[in-house]
Amino acid sequence: MLPSRHLRAAVRQRSHRPPAAGEACSGKLDADVIRRNKAITVHMRAGRVGEAERLFDAMPSRSTSTYNAMLAGYASNGRLPVALSLFRSIPRPDTFSYNTLLHALAVSSSLTDARSLFDEMPVKDSVTYNVMISSHANHGLVSLARKYFDLAPEKDAVSWNGMLAAYVRNGRVQEARELFNSRTEWDAISWNALMAGYAQLGRMAEAQELFDRMPQRDVVSWNTMVSGYARGGDMVEARRMFDMAPVRDVFTWTAVVSGYAQNGMLEDARMVFDAMPERNPVSWNAMVAAYVQRRMMEKAKELFDIMPCRNVASWNTMLTGYAQAGMLDEARAVFDMMPQKDAVSWAAMLAAYAQGGFSEETLQLFIKMGQCAMYFKCGNMEDARNAFEQMEDRDAVSWNTVIAGYARHGFGKEALEVFDMMRATSTKPDDITLVGVLAACSHSGLVEKGISYFYSMHHDFGVTAKPEHYTCMIDLLGRAGRLDEAQGLMKDMPFEPDATMWGALLGASRIHRNSKLGKSAAEKIFELEPENAGMYVLLSNIYASSGKWRDVGKMRVMMEDRGVKKVPGFSWMEVQNKVHTFSVGDCVHPEKEKIYAFLEDLDMRIKKAGYVSATEMVLHDVEDEEKEHMLKYHSEKLAVAYGILNIPVGRPIRVIKNLRVCGDCHNAFKYISAIEGRLIILRDS
Repeated sequence: MLPSRHLRAAVRQRSHRPPAAGEACSGKLDADVIRRNKAITVHMRAGRVGEAERLFDAMPSRSTSTYNAMLAGYASNGRLPVALSLFRSIPRPDTFSYNTLLHALAVSSSLTDARSLFDEMPVKDSVTYNVMISSHANHGLVSLARKYFDLAPEKDAVSWNGMLAAYVRNGRVQEARELFNSRTEWDAISWNALMAGYAQLGRMAEAQELFDRMPQRDVVSWNTMVSGYARGGDMVEARRMFDMAPVRDVFTWTAVVSGYAQNGMLEDARMVFDAMPERNPVSWNAMVAAYVQRRMMEKAKELFDIMPCRNVASWNTMLTGYAQAGMLDEARAVFDMMPQKDAVSWAAMLAAYAQGGFSEETLQLFIKMGQCAMYFKCGNMEDARNAFEQMEDRDAVSWNTVIAGYARHGFGKEALEVFDMMRATSTKPDDITLVGVLAACSHSGLVEKGISYFYSMHHDFGVTAKPEHYTCMIDLLGRAGRLDEAQGLMKDMPFEPDATMWGALLGASRIHRNSKLGKSAAEKIFELEPENAGMYVLLSNIYASSGKWRDVGKMRVMMEDRGVKKVPGFSWMEVQNKVHTFSVGDCVHPEKEKIYAFLEDLDMRIKKAGYVSATEMVLHDVEDEEKEHMLKYHSEKLAVAYGILNIPVGRPIRVIKNLRVCGDCHNAFKYISAIEGRLIILRDS
């Protein structure tokens, strides 16, 4: 992402720069300049950037159109930094120059920079506003899209259709209808978009009302109605619309086949399937799935074998069918032949082995898929990476395991390096991949990278943002203190925030001591998950960190009234094949005296090395001395001390805690690790 200040500097530099020699930016253009401009455009469209640059450099005179051809070429070939540099050098840029760069910034998801450039533009036209409307709408920022729509002095069909589509695509059909009713001149695209919005929500009566009023219908109109009725299980209406349709394409036929298949009307589905003039992968998969659901695996295999185009969904349908039917040999044969496997493939194969009682085969499959995950969960990053490197065949599950594993432990740089490696292969990143990537950015403080990935993942990878992606973004923005942006994102989401999202905002409120926002977030969580003890404790901690002890007391009373109990914190570790469990201030462990004596000595040594107790972490109304004493005996510190005393030097100390490890313990363990020369690995919730 390019800093907005660079754009402002570019505008200032450019506006004071006189034309260089040979830059014919006004007056008549000679034929040679026009011819070379066209040649530059041809080279750029063919991806021959170097050829275009050589031609540009050799031109004795240039026009603004010459620069625009280069600018558009750099943008279309993904050379945004070079495009920005060139933009600075244009003697007298026109509106096309600005719009070209604006579009390039929008496509690259640099929306902050796009807004900055928009504000700097001396002249704006309908293209300018349409770029801002569509770019913000494509990223779910509907309110901002509406802002630019309202700012546009003149709106064309693209403006109106873009805003209508933004509402529909983000599930805001009521606002779409209000916009639709505000004018009378709409084309078929707009009618279809609103109609599809109603159909997707199952509101077929309203979709039908629009369909009946349409001044002119096309094949998309008919397909929308047929698929809407079919998806809702009303095959009588779906078939009536299908029979009435004056023109049908492969999607019309497929909607009926899928509708019959999903509603168990196998014979009808096959009749329509056989009558199809042409078929696509969805048609074939729908028919195969219909047979699989009826356990008619021979029929399913007959169709599968003659499919002209199979995708991973086709293979998974057969694999799942065989697995559910207990046909292990056939399932394994399909699994081994699959050109690409995803999480569904692995889960189906594991289920098949488990159902067949083949524990050894199941173990082997688990080892291949789960070795990396096991090492990552243990915090053994080196062995996890080695296991990954030794894999002969890497599918999406393998890549996702490594990215998520690094992300979970805060190794953001390593996670993104693996992501870049994945992108260089034929394996396409999926929605799970992007959750790991965004989590890596969040846990490592890579805010701008995270924002860039989030807003570009649909364009670059075809991944539509799901609640998990929004949760990662809320967490990322919240950790960075950008609480207003986090709230704005939640407001513009195409669905209602869930408890996890509000939890991320609540956590951010604690970090940045925003008790007002924390209270608001907690109240939402209490409505959604009234028995989630962790959220009561988190809000109580926010009040405590702000010295609002009366509110802390109210939270405790509220928990008692609602029967919500705080989960006690425990830490445990394994020493010589025995699990040792510790609680805060533990007084039952048989070696407690030895542990406490060692901790006292350790506490003095780390303080000499520079450690200072984070007494603000103690959320009780007591003196600092008492707070320091309370921090000293957290369960994880007791566990680490026991580990140092009993685990041989050279072996790592692994501690697991059921709750989040506090910030003071994190800091203390850095000093302890350095002083004792031991690798300490903590895994918390």
